[in-house]
Amino acid sequence: MTDTTPRRFDLIAFDWDGTLYDSTRLIVRCIQAAVVDVGGAKPSENDAAWVIGLGLAEALARAAPDVPKEKYAELGHRYRYHYLQHQDDLVLFDGVLPMLDALRERGHKLAVATGKSRRGLNDALSTVALRDRFDASRTADETFGKPHPRMLLELMEELDVPPERTLMIGDTTHDLQLALNAGCASVGVSYGAHEPGGFDVLKPLFIAHSVDSLSAWLQANP
Repeated sequence: MTDTTPRRFDLIAFDWDGTLYDSTRLIVRCIQAAVVDVGGAKPSENDAAWVIGLGLAEALARAAPDVPKEKYAELGHRYRYHYLQHQDDLVLFDGVLPMLDALRERGHKLAVATGKSRRGLNDALSTVALRDRFDASRTADETFGKPHPRMLLELMEELDVPPERTLMIGDTTHDLQLALNAGCASVGVSYGAHEPGGFDVLKPLFIAHSVDSLSAWLQANP
């Protein structure tokens, strides 16, 4: 039976880490290890998790306020070293692939807006055979990082979708602020990097506590 429900959103943009990909704990551990490697004080799990979603350079600088700027390059190298040791351990959250396939079948354009690097995102997409499921993507190293609206504005321009027809989905306040800054609606997910207590002020349409609840909401609110 064909779904004839009118679509509210033509473009759905997803954050990657902590939203589609179950990588939050690994990223936290890699940030902590990298900071210690260059002589900084080990950030708490909460502090390391808070910077997820920002561009890598900004995230590491905020997580390591006692590390001098001249060590930022080394800090980035150490983070990549630790991450690469375990990147193949990462997996999609259960239910992500059926959710994406259902959205594509209904005619939505799908995109990724992430704080990852282009190389990192391409590696991840290749690893899990997801490339053909997305119409476009933007990373922090090829445009402005979150919550600057540029990456979402570029996606909307590329796919010819206006802000009022675009939905941003993410697990951090950076994602929801990005949506606000770009004039788009948003949905937050509580199973990623940030506690959902800070989401309400950013006016998401919904807060999903699992991929199943996110998928159900998207099916009911196209």
